[in-house]
Amino acid sequence: MALGAPGIFLVAFLDSSILSLPEIADLLVIWMVTNNKSRIVIYVVSATVGSLLGCLLLYGIGRKGGAGVVHRRFGSTNVERALNAFRRHGIMAVLIPSILPPPAPFKIFVLLAGVADISVTRFSIAILIGRGLRYTVEGLLALWYGERAMAFIRDNGTTVALATVAVIAVGFLVYLRFSKPKAPSPDTLQ
Repeated sequence: MALGAPGIFLVAFLDSSILSLPEIADLLVIWMVTNNKSRIVIYVVSATVGSLLGCLLLYGIGRKGGAGVVHRRFGSTNVERALNAFRRHGIMAVLIPSILPPPAPFKIFVLLAGVADISVTRFSIAILIGRGLRYTVEGLLALWYGERAMAFIRDNGTTVALATVAVIAVGFLVYLRFSKPKAPSPDTLQ
């Protein structure tokens, strides 16, 4: 906390990469914004960029050699199904878990994105949107409700996250439904 924005950056980086520090980055964003409301943007950006860079490290590990580890740990059949889903809907397969609060699993999705060879750009956009949205909402809650935001997130975080995921999933399904190329009608073939 004494480091301010660099401290949030470091915690978010470590939590998204090699260490597990569940909820620490979230609580730091809330605490820092509560104590210094004028720096909300700096704190949210620090947490988001730290998380992105930590995720890119784990993504790189998955891309360079994580396939063997993932196959041994989770079984080839399950991994192949997951990888096929990532290849079809990669950005959503990373975006949705990036919004969810702990204890929802997230690192496995980051690792699988690397194994599935999702493009770095699409992966980064998904993380920036998901984590940026998460930290922005937490920062705004801290701005509006102060320290009560921590209690609110602890008590209602899962419900709010699941509702957000449901809205995103419905939007994604609508997108899939209407983005499929339509077969040409018989009149246009003549």
